[in-house]
Amino acid sequence: MTNPVAAPKVCGYAVAMDQSAPFEIFLVAPPGVEPWLCDEARAAGFAEATAVAGGVTVRGGWPEVWRANLVLRGAVRVLARIGSFRALHLAQLDKRARRFPWAGVLRPDVPVRVEVTCRASRIYHAGAAAQRIETALREELGVPILPRGQAAGDEDEGSGDAVALKVRIEDDLVTLSLDSSGEPLHRRGHKQQVNKAPMRETLAAMILRGAGFDGTGPVYDPMCGSGTFPIEAAEIAAGLLPGRSRGFAFERLASFDAGTWAALKAGQAVPRDPGLRFYGSDRDTGAVAMSRANAERAGVAVFTRFERATVAEMQPPCEPPGLLVVNPPYGARIGDRRLLFGLYGAFGQSALQRFRGWRVALVTSDTGLARATDLPFLPPGPAIAHGGLRIQLWQTGPLA
Repeated sequence: MTNPVAAPKVCGYAVAMDQSAPFEIFLVAPPGVEPWLCDEARAAGFAEATAVAGGVTVRGGWPEVWRANLVLRGAVRVLARIGSFRALHLAQLDKRARRFPWAGVLRPDVPVRVEVTCRASRIYHAGAAAQRIETALREELGVPILPRGQAAGDEDEGSGDAVALKVRIEDDLVTLSLDSSGEPLHRRGHKQQVNKAPMRETLAAMILRGAGFDGTGPVYDPMCGSGTFPIEAAEIAAGLLPGRSRGFAFERLASFDAGTWAALKAGQAVPRDPGLRFYGSDRDTGAVAMSRANAERAGVAVFTRFERATVAEMQPPCEPPGLLVVNPPYGARIGDRRLLFGLYGAFGQSALQRFRGWRVALVTSDTGLARATDLPFLPPGPAIAHGGLRIQLWQTGPLA
């Protein structure tokens, strides 16, 4: 294990070197779900969780960075704010970048991709700023630099072992962040088969949280596609950690301690039988088979049931009532909007006729389609960025 040392100062700003010394950690989230992710982070015991635009800030040492990747279901990425300093021009940026103690966090054998954004600063040319930092890394530490335009973690381009250094220059303050996740956190290693325009697991987890699901009641998705909602609900109820089956970029950093990481994983919640089942159906036989295969890879096949059925045929799969959650086509990327009114209407009619006591959570980008269900929706939730669209969560209380 790394010996604890006092966090060094660079140009008056503390640097995240000591494993346990707290620093800012940024949990990236799609705009619109920040409050739900903040609730999740607080429930998981992360210190000083605060919702901000584009994510949530928490504080902790490197083990908390690792734990965030392992246990949080709604974060897209976890960024470690490793340090900051002021720079008023490129020469000053070059000098201070060379003085930064990179060896405490980066390894000379792991390639780095430098990504720079500039805003309201005297340094305004992101490319020139990136070049200065790349040169400092190469000449001071010997770090291989990934060519700009080649994505870190893009294994097809031979860069699967790279880490991303994200540099934000705003109001002349240079903030350095390492992407500790690598591949986006929705890539959990289980859902190898997907249908068209699938919902990412991270967003599905936040939709479930926003709909009040806490792992203690059944969930049924009658348009299940690749099974994301039932599988996510089953994992939550069983206490299965979202990051249990994948690797992370932080394992390739100098600050990584394999022993501490192994102990952290071993000390997390032990999976349990939730005593519930989670259900999905779809009119497409291929989608049903896909969902079953994805559930098997996720280790929740015993807790899930998938069957072929249209929305007009859907029936309550169990007692007592639970959450009826659905992500229908919106007509923007899939389906003709004019033809979708019938689909939404059939869903609403089936829900009203047969699902007494169930709560409904419907995701769509189209207010008109939501209202075509004739369901007694509460005011919709905030707009959420999803695949270039702005979607909303529409919910009901228990249906009468």
